Amino acid sequence: MRRLALWSIVASFASAGAAVAQSGPVVIAILPFEDRGSYGQDKQVFRALTVGIPATLAGELSRNPRVRLADRGRIGQAVVGQNLGPNARIDAATAAKVASQVGARYAVTGNFADFYGKFRIDARIVDAENGQILKVVSNDDPALQDRADLSRIIQALAGKIVVAVGLPQPPGQTAGAEETVVPTEALTQYSLGLLFESQGDKGKAGEHYQRALTAFPEYAAAREGMQRVRGP
Repeated sequence: MRRLALWSIVASFASAGAAVAQSGPVVIAILPFEDRGSYGQDKQVFRALTVGIPATLAGELSRNPRVRLADRGRIGQAVVGQNLGPNARIDAATAAKVASQVGARYAVTGNFADFYGKFRIDARIVDAENGQILKVVSNDDPALQDRADLSRIIQALAGKIVVAVGLPQPPGQTAGAEETVVPTEALTQYSLGLLFESQGDKGKAGEHYQRALTAFPEYAAAREGMQRVRGP
């Protein structure tokens, strides 16, 4: 339960093919991601990425005006309410239940693995109406599997998710555009900030948010984290 409790705390901060014909936004619930066996860094970094990756993915998806993200506090409560084991994988049926509970048409969950710098993320898109996996999207391009490109990897996945649920990408919004790329060191420090914030250690969280901002001063999510733990 520890991993799910962590997700619930972090979440408090912060519909397929035919969807394109809908007049309103498509509601998507971003669920926890799991580390399926990473090597080459401190385990605490990988634990932090279990919350940092979905938070970053949510931020990318929120840029699309046709996407509305389900409330992350409600998602955390719904996930914990499923009474999964400490290392349980969220299967399609569970993801669909959570999405339905929070009013989302789709749920996105998945896993990642970092093998000494070779990074892989698999994101499963689940249709809440039928409980089936609509599609699995991954960074399967060999040119986009370097940990140094983690921000671009997540941006590319966000673009694939948008297409999979039947939405066009807004004009001018290109996944991986250089001006929006967050350095991996900044993204890692932001993820560690989320981790320590979830544990109630505002001092440590602030240190990591500050490191994220030092690495990338334009990092809005890290600045918001800093404001939460230290005030305006």
